[in-house]
Amino acid sequence: MDIGFLQAYWWLLISVLGAVLVLMLFVLGGQSMLFTLGRGDRMNSTLMVNSLGRKWELTFTSLVVFGGAFFASFPLFYSTSFGGAYWLWMLILFSFVLQAVSYEFRSKAGNLFGTRTFDAFLLFNGCVGCVLLGVAVGMFFFGSSFTVEKANLLEVGAPVISRWAPTHGLEAIVAPRNLLLGVAVLFLARTLSNLYFINNITEAPEFLALNRKHLLVNALIFVVLFLGFLGCLLTADGVQYSGKVSEVVAFKYLHNYLEMWWCAVILLVGVLLVLYGIGRSWLDSHFVRGIWFSGAGTVLVVLTLFWVAGYNQTAYYPSLLDVNSSLNIENSSSSEFTLSVMSVVSLLVPFVAAYIIYVWYAMDRKPVTPEEMRESEHVY
Repeated sequence: MDIGFLQAYWWLLISVLGAVLVLMLFVLGGQSMLFTLGRGDRMNSTLMVNSLGRKWELTFTSLVVFGGAFFASFPLFYSTSFGGAYWLWMLILFSFVLQAVSYEFRSKAGNLFGTRTFDAFLLFNGCVGCVLLGVAVGMFFFGSSFTVEKANLLEVGAPVISRWAPTHGLEAIVAPRNLLLGVAVLFLARTLSNLYFINNITEAPEFLALNRKHLLVNALIFVVLFLGFLGCLLTADGVQYSGKVSEVVAFKYLHNYLEMWWCAVILLVGVLLVLYGIGRSWLDSHFVRGIWFSGAGTVLVVLTLFWVAGYNQTAYYPSLLDVNSSLNIENSSSSEFTLSVMSVVSLLVPFVAAYIIYVWYAMDRKPVTPEEMRESEHVY
């Protein structure tokens, strides 16, 4: 295994982890609807929180593993993005801290703030977390305001490799194309959450009917936003590299889909699976497995987005200030030795995945019901 193979292999693993993270954002999507689906009915709110509460740790773990794998395999990206766009990342991390605190203390005895306060924290995490994570991914395609100069390490006074714009990530939050993707991720998460509730909460007919109603609205908004993002992506310029020289190429991501035709096929299959899960769940009141079809489709679509961002000699983190500072899988990766050792460890991933699947099955073996919420001693 040479260094080129290892770099491509680890970008593949990063893509898989990123796709799983986007799927798991359905937890945040459900939190964003606490004051709509749960409005005026305390039992509905309790059902939602406890259904999501069984999975929130998996979402948090997915985020941590994704970030950790990125740091270990492509440390220059980690130091550039987290060290430069820290306002963006601090807001994301702060929202997830609120999530953890809310699930832990929402229904604890002696709660002085009341459950609605913690529900508001969950709402904040659901909305802000989804949008800002989408903004962070948007920078993979539409660029960021940074420069990289490895020779800076020799400067005694300021040994900093990368330098960022003075706004330190705030400029990315207000960039229209980044925001478009961020809001699309939010409504994707809300759509997946509706499908998850339909599958996970089976003995609350009125709540399920309300979910199907919101499913149509959330899905329509998501489809419109996603088509807008796809249009922006396919017409956007990208950065192509050859050795240490990078250049801006028009319609780079469109060319990537055409040249890596299998990515385009997987993208189409993923879109069709998402639409099938949504459409059948809305039309057939007895169909409860839409989350599995739309979830699988989501993973496939996100995989192709990561692939066209990093493969085919494409810089996955374009610089808007200096094109040659753009990061790619070759100039930002760890050493061959580090990647080789981590590749051996990565062989354990299937066993970890099997354990997660088993835990998921064990938690969902007994559906969430109003009776359980009244009788159970452990309620979020």
